[in-house]
Amino acid sequence: MQIHFIAIGGAAMHNLAIALHIKGYQVTGSDDEIFDPSKSRLNKYGLLPKSMGWSASAIHKDLDAVILGMHAREDNPELKAAKELGIPIYSYPEYVYEQTKNKTRIVIGGSHGKTTITSMILHVFNQLEMSTDYLVGAQLEGFECMVGLSEDTQFAVIEGDEYLSSPIDRRPKFHLYFPNIAIISGIAWDHMNVFPTFENYVDQFKIFTNKVENNGHLIFFNGDQNTSQIGLEAPEHLNRHPYSTHDHEIVNGVTYLKHRESKIEIKVFGEHNLQNLNAAKIACECAGISAEKFYEAISSFGGASKRLELIKATENRVVYKDFAHSPSKLKATTEALKNQFPAQKMLAVIELHTFSSLNKEFLNQYEGSLASADEAFVYFSPEVVAHKRLQEIAAEEVHAAFNSSNVTVFTSTDEMRTAILDKRRDLDHLLLMSSGHFGGWNLNELADEWLA
Repeated sequence: MQIHFIAIGGAAMHNLAIALHIKGYQVTGSDDEIFDPSKSRLNKYGLLPKSMGWSASAIHKDLDAVILGMHAREDNPELKAAKELGIPIYSYPEYVYEQTKNKTRIVIGGSHGKTTITSMILHVFNQLEMSTDYLVGAQLEGFECMVGLSEDTQFAVIEGDEYLSSPIDRRPKFHLYFPNIAIISGIAWDHMNVFPTFENYVDQFKIFTNKVENNGHLIFFNGDQNTSQIGLEAPEHLNRHPYSTHDHEIVNGVTYLKHRESKIEIKVFGEHNLQNLNAAKIACECAGISAEKFYEAISSFGGASKRLELIKATENRVVYKDFAHSPSKLKATTEALKNQFPAQKMLAVIELHTFSSLNKEFLNQYEGSLASADEAFVYFSPEVVAHKRLQEIAAEEVHAAFNSSNVTVFTSTDEMRTAILDKRRDLDHLLLMSSGHFGGWNLNELADEWLA
């Protein structure tokens, strides 16, 4: 098979390209810019384009398929050439389905927790030496790539993103996977540039449940009004599995799962992670894995990359980082760390970086999301706001939106870094949350300074 990727440098796209290359396909690709880590990883496998830019000459009649990434535009010359030659054109999720359509697909959807639940399920499969196709939004220990495809697996574990599929396909990605086992972890408004109202956003999850195959399984969090309602209204042919927080106890900063007469020590913590773990357990049971085998395997799960990931620690002080950026994720992550170590004082730091988080109409969704921190710093860049062509916002407006006396707002990373280090004398734990990079900070170096 000969496959060409238009916009091969994307986070998802380059992983799919590598997975198909490992599978034995002939893979080519193009892009107008590629940054690390995509650049280095594509180069490692000999898939890095020799030059940047688009060229219709890259498209020829011997191609079996073209995969179109979100980074490309509708007027892309390679896309136009593929249409003229009648070459099949797929979005990323369409091609993943094409590769997995004869397998039992476990698809994890939700506004938060997707990557962690997917990672937990994959960890269990890996520990039990059960091979599976997979697609996950983080680099996992024990997995070469964030996408894995083969001919001889029974299952496919897929993280189901609700963002759009391609420039010419405005359907959410998770509508195109047609799961046999589906999970909805929770619903909190996101991607308001695509889904302008909360009601419109919720509708995407209702559609998702209608895509589950006949006699399939729907696993949904029953502590969320919207997911509970969707679960109740799901098609009658589905097997419904509501879930909540796994029974547990915390002893000296360590979390133990309760199962019958047993207590199982685990490495992750926080109520949200215990909900994620319960969802993963039910999904594994639907796939034929016993509870006992699940608990044995999950005890060694150390967490997904950038999801409450420990950077460094001393005996009484810790520094964690997390991908959290939406209001619900900030609240869950901050509360998790505080509840795990209630005697210690915590500084929570968040960078507002996404389109939604910097949108003036969305800001009030953050109200109270950092209230559990002893102190909280919020950073945003006015330059990024301008670059995204959003309405100008002031630091005072951001502070008012969070509506919490423990919050201080910064528009300079240098000033915030100085303020963070000034707080190390009074506070114990540091939690850094962002889907960006704090202006290029080296978080390991910052952790060393905090703990010194």
